[in-house]
Amino acid sequence: MLISLFGGIALFLYGIELMSGALQTVAGKRLKGWLASVTRNRVMGALSGAAVTSVIQSSSVTTVLVVGFVSAGLMTMTQSIGVIMGANVGTTITAQIVAFKVSKAALFFIATGFGFWFFGRQEKIKAYGLVVMGLGLIFFGMEIMSDSMSPLRSYDPFLAFMRDMNSPVLGIFAGALFTAVIQSSSATTGIVIVMASQGFLNLEAGIALALGANIGTCVKVVLVSIGKSVEAKRAAMVHILFNVIGVIIWLPLIPLLAALSRMISPETVELDVISRMAVDSPRQIANANTLFNVINTLLFLPFAMYFGKLTCWLLPKKKVEQKEIVVAKYLDRELLNSPALALARVRLEVSHMGQIVVGMIEHFSRVVGNRNKAEIKEVSKIDDQVDVLQEKILRFLGRIRKTQLSENQTREFMQLMAAIDHIEHVGDGVSVGLAGTSKKFIKYNVLASPETRADFMHLLTEMEKAFVYALKAVSSEDQKAAQQVLVMADDIENAITTILNRLANKLVDEGNRPMVFRLEMAFCEQVRHIYSLSRRLAILTLPDSISPDT
Repeated sequence: MLISLFGGIALFLYGIELMSGALQTVAGKRLKGWLASVTRNRVMGALSGAAVTSVIQSSSVTTVLVVGFVSAGLMTMTQSIGVIMGANVGTTITAQIVAFKVSKAALFFIATGFGFWFFGRQEKIKAYGLVVMGLGLIFFGMEIMSDSMSPLRSYDPFLAFMRDMNSPVLGIFAGALFTAVIQSSSATTGIVIVMASQGFLNLEAGIALALGANIGTCVKVVLVSIGKSVEAKRAAMVHILFNVIGVIIWLPLIPLLAALSRMISPETVELDVISRMAVDSPRQIANANTLFNVINTLLFLPFAMYFGKLTCWLLPKKKVEQKEIVVAKYLDRELLNSPALALARVRLEVSHMGQIVVGMIEHFSRVVGNRNKAEIKEVSKIDDQVDVLQEKILRFLGRIRKTQLSENQTREFMQLMAAIDHIEHVGDGVSVGLAGTSKKFIKYNVLASPETRADFMHLLTEMEKAFVYALKAVSSEDQKAAQQVLVMADDIENAITTILNRLANKLVDEGNRPMVFRLEMAFCEQVRHIYSLSRRLAILTLPDSISPDT
């Protein structure tokens, strides 16, 4: 019986994992869109949190995403609370799915889904096949669990234990403990619904266990936040407060929640009491679980600001010395099970890396006219940050590569690899090429004329503008920005031609100036090289059909 029970749980969880992975493949771009909308307001944040969690089936992963956004300043603590509350609503979709009594059709779902996956030629068709097969495994796992529990109907000690579950406090504790152990509220809810379908649990006892599962799921979020930033701990605290306070509020109101659930759930009045409880309770428990989270979200969402203040008071920010020269803002191992979201975070980190290079260019442009070697040398220190961040991103990409990627995700993976390489070379072009040439200007006491210095500054400005456009093209997948980089080719060449014409005139007027000529030509070539890298970076976002020859 135990082997069948645990085997059924394994199939159930694997079905959720398979369905979630396939849904992420199908809805990869939409997941990014939902997450982008969280910065609008707390209501949109809650809707986005519910939508994302209903696909990835993990409120802890959604919380990890939120932590990254808060840490990077892309959303406020108040907005993040809306997403976390919405994530709890998203997790109830599993209970709604398993409450459907279609276990007899489980093998049909598995066979049909496998057929689409095995014979499908398009990636999307294969993904839909895996969604259907995952559903089949969920229902098949539930049927195995149900069959394994049927002998317990005549086992008096177990029946006595189930009668004790009618105590709400004991039921909540049991649900929380079991969820904390297996790290899945979905599995707990599934088992509760299976037990209810066997007639072991009445609605009130099932609700108590489901409420306990909402508390137990906080344990995973707490574990994820260990060793993380104070923002991560605050997000975990919000998750705990929301669930624990919600359960405390509803503890004396479980009969009311049961009554509300019965009102919106179908009833089979023609059956006897025991049979009716076995037929009706699964749907009623699923609806009660959804009502609990929806009502709590609607109740607490207006007070999101106060939740934020409370968590900040409970977990004040302490000044911590940064041991590393640069910290990755967006990368988190918890996202590796969601390749679409992990790649989206890599894209944000690539943008972070690019912004450091932009800062390097701006620093060089400020100090190059000072003819101070020490200030120019600072550019190399900034480049060290780029190198460290590049290594962190590459290591994270290596972990993503070990997961199962779709064709589109593999294409995005390769694009990001190339982008990292181009950005790192731009950093080297500034710290080694331009800075190195500038040091030679100082070493050989070569002083450009005011007109030439103005031309150089204009050239640097155009070079920076091209790189910023290229970075926008990659970070936002903006093809217009990419086209803008290509259009700037004439501006760069015209600026270089202006400098060369002035150099040519000076060679004629002033005679022997080979050292000046070589250094100023070297400076122009370095700028041309950096623009070429920006151009390659921009082309990564353009379709092959319109990408020019690099």
